[in-house]
Amino acid sequence: MMISTRGRYALRVMLDLAENSDGAYVAMKEVAERQQVSLKYLERILPLLVEQKLVEGVRGKGGGYRLTREPDEYPLGEILRATEGDLAPVACLEKGAKPCPRAKGCKTLPMWKELDELICNYLDNKTLADLLDDKSK
Repeated sequence: MMISTRGRYALRVMLDLAENSDGAYVAMKEVAERQQVSLKYLERILPLLVEQKLVEGVRGKGGGYRLTREPDEYPLGEILRATEGDLAPVACLEKGAKPCPRAKGCKTLPMWKELDELICNYLDNKTLADLLDDKSK
């Protein structure tokens, strides 16, 4: 599993909003400048975050985006799944994957399942707040 730039930038956007909004809407242009990410690229990521109700947006003067919950209520796994889809390390463990004809005798499947569980547990038990706290260390 490799997290794409879309997933990495989504985490950066969410962290930026957590650090800079204080409940107010933040213009994406400001986030793009602070994060040194193309505004066009962020404009492709934000609809995914809005669709999953991770952020909300308002257009026009004074508009922008803000978090819909507190930073400690955002598991990193949820943010990454919103942008990456499934986080499974191998195709046969992805949601909706066709059953593998080799699964019954596959000696590596238990290892992949364990890795998938470790990844999901780690990302689902780490929050935006944890990343904010880590920045001060």
